[in-house]
Amino acid sequence: MLEWLEHVITDYLGAYGYPAVFVLMVLESACIPIPSEVTMVFGGFLVSRGDLDFVWVALVGTIANVIGSWLAYWVGYVGGRPLINRWGRYVLLREHELDRAHDWFERRGELAVFVSRLLPVIRTFISLPAGVARMNFWKFTLYTFLGCLPWTFALTWAGMLLGANWESFLRYGNPISWAIAAITVAVVAWWLIRRIRARRAGREPSEPVSPAGTGRSTG
Repeated sequence: MLEWLEHVITDYLGAYGYPAVFVLMVLESACIPIPSEVTMVFGGFLVSRGDLDFVWVALVGTIANVIGSWLAYWVGYVGGRPLINRWGRYVLLREHELDRAHDWFERRGELAVFVSRLLPVIRTFISLPAGVARMNFWKFTLYTFLGCLPWTFALTWAGMLLGANWESFLRYGNPISWAIAAITVAVVAWWLIRRIRARRAGREPSEPVSPAGTGRSTG
């Protein structure tokens, strides 16, 4: 499946150049599983052949990432809160916790968005919780741009340096991406287990404790 997807991406990039970079990076940032590593590194390879310009490839990728992030952000902003208010109890989320997330994103969301944009896998999905928590849109846009910029430039630069050997980057990059994905799943699973245990503990009736010396004597 991954090899087929890689083949489709490279064919599309080879045929359409900058528009292909734009479309693929919009989709990747809108939570569609299009690996930006393949898109940007192969774009760098096309730069090494003289087919595309380095700066334009990286900038188009960055701008496309921001636009895709807007789409995911607005999905979270418009649909996230009502859905969580209605169905959140089934995934162990309550409204006051969403309020806390909102406050947290207002105070520290800039760092979360910036750092997440530098991490494989996580970078694709950070826009949804930012939208659900209703982080300030302009702050979200600024830090998304700042986080995407080094990512797209670095990948394009790597592809340009490797040239025809650009696929060697994926041999090392893909295991890192899968490792980060596995860690993310483990953290989410740990959080869910904690919530389930806490909820079960809260439902267990506490046994009444009789104060010492209060019993009546029968004599």
